[in-house]
Amino acid sequence: MVSKTELLKTRFGHNGFREFQEEAVDALLENRDLLMILPTGGGKSLCYQLPTALMRGTTVVVSPLLALMHDQVVALRALDFNAHMLASIQSSDENADVLRQLRQGKLDFLYVAPERLADGFLLDLLSRIELNFFVVDEAHCVSEWGHEFRDDYRKLHRLRELFANVPIAAFTATATTKVQADIATQLKLNNHVELRGEVFRDNLLINVRRRQKNGRAQLIDFLKAHKDSSGIVYTFTRKETEQVAHFLSDKGYSAKAYHAGLSSDVRNEVYHDFVHDKIDIVVATIAFGMGIDKSNIRFVVHMSLPKTLENYYQEIGRAGRDGVNAEVLLLFNAGDELSRRELINKLPETPYKQLAFNKLDLSYRFALGSECRHKTVAKYFNDDIEDCKDKCDNCQRGEVDKSDITVDAQKLLSAVYRCDQNFGQNYIIDVLRGSTIAKIKQNSHDELSVYGIGKERSKNEWDAIAERLFEVGALERNEYRALQILEVGQQILRKKKTLDINSVRLVKIEKITLQSEDEQLSSPNFDKFRALRKEIAEDRGVPAYIVFSDKTLKEMANRLPTTKEEMLQVSGIGEVKFERYGDEFLELCENLK
Repeated sequence: MVSKTELLKTRFGHNGFREFQEEAVDALLENRDLLMILPTGGGKSLCYQLPTALMRGTTVVVSPLLALMHDQVVALRALDFNAHMLASIQSSDENADVLRQLRQGKLDFLYVAPERLADGFLLDLLSRIELNFFVVDEAHCVSEWGHEFRDDYRKLHRLRELFANVPIAAFTATATTKVQADIATQLKLNNHVELRGEVFRDNLLINVRRRQKNGRAQLIDFLKAHKDSSGIVYTFTRKETEQVAHFLSDKGYSAKAYHAGLSSDVRNEVYHDFVHDKIDIVVATIAFGMGIDKSNIRFVVHMSLPKTLENYYQEIGRAGRDGVNAEVLLLFNAGDELSRRELINKLPETPYKQLAFNKLDLSYRFALGSECRHKTVAKYFNDDIEDCKDKCDNCQRGEVDKSDITVDAQKLLSAVYRCDQNFGQNYIIDVLRGSTIAKIKQNSHDELSVYGIGKERSKNEWDAIAERLFEVGALERNEYRALQILEVGQQILRKKKTLDINSVRLVKIEKITLQSEDEQLSSPNFDKFRALRKEIAEDRGVPAYIVFSDKTLKEMANRLPTTKEEMLQVSGIGEVKFERYGDEFLELCENLK
């Protein structure tokens, strides 16, 4: 029988396991439950694909989105697995054929949505065949404390109740320690192996900028460094999605809109065109969040503030899944936080409403923050890392000029206090700057000692100071948008704590600075390999990244192997893929020598 390490190379094309992969594979080969939290691109899929190749039965994978299931099935077939899905997008004859193969024990993988496991007929059929284990993909959907809670996932505890001796393997890229514990509890994992990778992804460059006007000029500046690359642009509303897509198309970019208001046919067409590299950019709402399994996405842009850091991490996780450098950009302004808060206010009064407010505050503080971006995200997920050094905008700035704003902070906090903590940020700034608006006179706030004591600073400067107070947890907003002083603010007022700010935040916002694209992904050789990959993919009717990833093409373009043995040394090329595509790429390598 072939060993796991031999199979890793010959079938999957990898010379060694990544962090935690071997431990996960061993757990499943030992028939143990598994909970794995690993960042996108960390190689979670291999952790259950490789054990299946060494086992006799069927592995059942529970996945939340049909498009995601379809892509994973295509990828498995490219590795010579007999993988199928049961789904409404297939005809009754196709689903009947899948069930027939399942009865006969011919399937390596069966993909189903969680709703399908409420079907008594399917559950009865599964009880009659040899099962390897259940895989619960995107397992954070199980937890009501997470950002994508789904009621159908909550019912998956029945798997343990109905299939007591079949192991359950849960995988997700995004889980706080609280969500992680809840996943294990809800799925009733028993004596399970728990593996948690670092949140930090060193191939991801994070940039955050205040949005200027509607942000479209900044978007175009950003895209200049990512010519002909695949990327996602996230927007807040469906209307904005279509407007930005039209704007990019008018500017000569290959872009289409994707949102839940479009018909399923249109969404499927956009998805297909993006996955098959027929368009470069999808402009989407968060409806596109989890449903993409494309490995060669080189950038992700958020045109407004994400509602939670979990959402943000999930969405930027679409970029650079192949391990090659990718860049993400977040554009935001204070109005984004207001818009998100208004939506939360419309929710029914439950304990989770306040949780939503708290998560929004943390997302806003992240955008305002001057600390390492990667470190801030890692801290949210209860992970502790060193500064990323050069993988985010804050760290790239290095040492910055700091301004002491303790006195200004005391003025602002004092104004909040003397206005009885009943007014919003703009009103407090108007009081500080001595505005003559009627509301101030009506409230007799023009008679306060703090009235006009901040005339020397502009509205923008006071906004930056207020943002800094939010960032350090000195202020918060209540449900009516009124400013409230927290303990840190009390310490600043009592002169027990000082406050400084990056000086650049007190002047006009700097123009966006861009990183140059990875030179190895814009070389003539790489472009020729990408063109051949696209031609083969179109001929075979599969997405281009299924043929070879950008990382594999990059290595091939550098090495230019001319024999089978040399090509098999390239990461991502095993016997199966060499037999399918190797000769054509060898010929190209020989021509480029």
